[in-house]
Amino acid sequence: MKKFGQYIVKARHAILIIGILLLIPAAIGYFNTRVNYDLLYYLPDGIDTMEGQDILMDEFHSGAFGIVMVDKMSDSDVSKLKAKMENVNHVSKVLWYDTFADLGMPKSMLPSEVYDAFNKNTSTIMLVIFDDTSSGDGTMKAINEIRDVTKHQCMISGISAIVTDTKDLSEHETPIYVCIAVALSVIILSLLMDSFMIPIFFLLSIGMAIVYNLGSNFVMGEISYITKALAAVLQLGVTMDYSIFLWHSYEEHLEKTGGDNKKAMSNAITATISSVVGSSITTVAGFIALCFMSFTLGLDLGIVMAKGVILGVISCVTILPSFILVFDKIINKTKHRQILPDFNKVPGFISKHYKIFVALFILLLVPAIYGQSNAKVYYDLSLSLPDSLESVAAQNKLSEDYDLGSANIILLSTKTPSKNVSALLDEVKKVDGVQMALGMESVLDGSVPDAFIPEKLTKELQSDDHEMLIFMSAYKTGSDAANAQCNAVEKIIKKYDDTGMLVGEAACTRDLIKITNKDFATVSFVSIFLIFIIVALVFKSITLPVILVSVIEFAIFINMGIPYYTGTVLPFIASIVIGTIQLGATVDYAILMTNRYKLERSCGKDRKVAAGDALKATMKSVIVSACTFFGATFGVGVYSSIDMISSLCLLMARGAIVSMICVICILPAMFIIFDKLIVKGSYKFLN
Repeated sequence: MKKFGQYIVKARHAILIIGILLLIPAAIGYFNTRVNYDLLYYLPDGIDTMEGQDILMDEFHSGAFGIVMVDKMSDSDVSKLKAKMENVNHVSKVLWYDTFADLGMPKSMLPSEVYDAFNKNTSTIMLVIFDDTSSGDGTMKAINEIRDVTKHQCMISGISAIVTDTKDLSEHETPIYVCIAVALSVIILSLLMDSFMIPIFFLLSIGMAIVYNLGSNFVMGEISYITKALAAVLQLGVTMDYSIFLWHSYEEHLEKTGGDNKKAMSNAITATISSVVGSSITTVAGFIALCFMSFTLGLDLGIVMAKGVILGVISCVTILPSFILVFDKIINKTKHRQILPDFNKVPGFISKHYKIFVALFILLLVPAIYGQSNAKVYYDLSLSLPDSLESVAAQNKLSEDYDLGSANIILLSTKTPSKNVSALLDEVKKVDGVQMALGMESVLDGSVPDAFIPEKLTKELQSDDHEMLIFMSAYKTGSDAANAQCNAVEKIIKKYDDTGMLVGEAACTRDLIKITNKDFATVSFVSIFLIFIIVALVFKSITLPVILVSVIEFAIFINMGIPYYTGTVLPFIASIVIGTIQLGATVDYAILMTNRYKLERSCGKDRKVAAGDALKATMKSVIVSACTFFGATFGVGVYSSIDMISSLCLLMARGAIVSMICVICILPAMFIIFDKLIVKGSYKFLN
């Protein structure tokens, strides 16, 4: 490693030039990486809801659908508006009551269930079906075009409209997230470090690593908007530690070498690289754990962030040293006295009163676990967006006027006898919360004269292999009532056609709940297992991993338990990923202190003295790291109007502070209490 450090010092100018040039292809890759705004897309293949989506695309050219509501418009004008929408690119079909019966037919002859399903008071609704997926570019363009051609005479609801508005809002806010994270990080680091300029170079080197990471996402084809929004902020927060470690090591060696900055930097790289790599392994392991999720958003976020941490490490030991050496004079001119106090009395107080802190740990553990286990989450994606957005306002209006929560599709084999389809529709109508259920059989049973049945009805609702039925639900997507309704309808479908499928937002969300509940347990186990093994190998111990992981998990329980006691409802993704991110990102604080405790004990110091000295030596680094992570995420959490982003960032910000407090207050107490077990359970701990 010594030769590597020397090489970096010699090649500093070339490294900066190459680093800057690499930004060009990285930027090209970034702008050419597609972003997916539909979270339901990440459900696993093979389940009925996803297979049903494929059938709709392949056989009906229907990948997505939305509900359009029009108020105070005559039937003839609505028909003209319908024709306009049908001419919009990527609109496959528009279903209205004239799909089932000609407008020339007297309304008194039309089955009430058909007319009432689409009309109420002065308003009417249409079901717009698109030929692209829910998150497809074609669908989003079509929704915006519908809004344009109809001159906002109608309101569009449904998952595709939500995805479209999410895209517009996310694209507007994401650049601001980065600016906020950078600004707050600079302010915090400038106050906590001994130079006003060094934070700038920290952020420049990390920023370059972020651009490389985001640019390399091009090889993945596409990433989710959650990943895009969080990647830069999260990478900044979790990799800042490495820059701080290098800088502190450089200053230490600068004193030893009598001011020889090149030799000092060479030695600093040599001394830092092993600890930085070791520290980053736990963080990478935390993100790798996300890849084990069945809900493949975890794979998306996990790969991008694991890749980002690795690139952050590379940047830390190559680009950052080059910046420091090239701009050494500027950095020295901006040095100032550290504002952060020495906290000399704190380590002594904690080591003296360690029993109190262990008692607090035991006292708070049960309510923390209970709160974490009972915190409420939501799955309705519209709840993540402001009420002012068109799609959310449309959903609320539809719920108020029609008592409708979602539109759903039933797919049946064309081999299913017509009488069975009619019987199925009758049973579905009786399910709690079903507002209406329609299919060809609703008008082909003789109640409507053949002359008034549109010729294209069969083409609209039937392919060679499948028939499409529609039912509307009064229940909010993701609610217990909606999930029970989906289960009941699905049971009826299987009764008449064991190959039949229920497709739509409500069914997908029901599956999402089942899958993510399993994912939570899987991700938690994998992340704890991986980090346990890494810590065990690093320290050659079977007892230290238990202590370190227990302290950080305790911090996670507190962080995730607080929403329960404050009555806060979290987005579902938060409950899955936050624990893993917090464990991977903040266990470094515990590892740093443990390394120092081992060193102090190896010098022959008493357990209390060693614990106090270890805390004294590492406390500043832990505080600076945690505060930087807090700064990078808190501002974004406060600013973002997308609750999915806001909640994740606020949880990460609070998690960093909670982990910091637990490591400072509880970990030294654990060292003192379990010292004998640590020594006995570790290989040559005192040597």
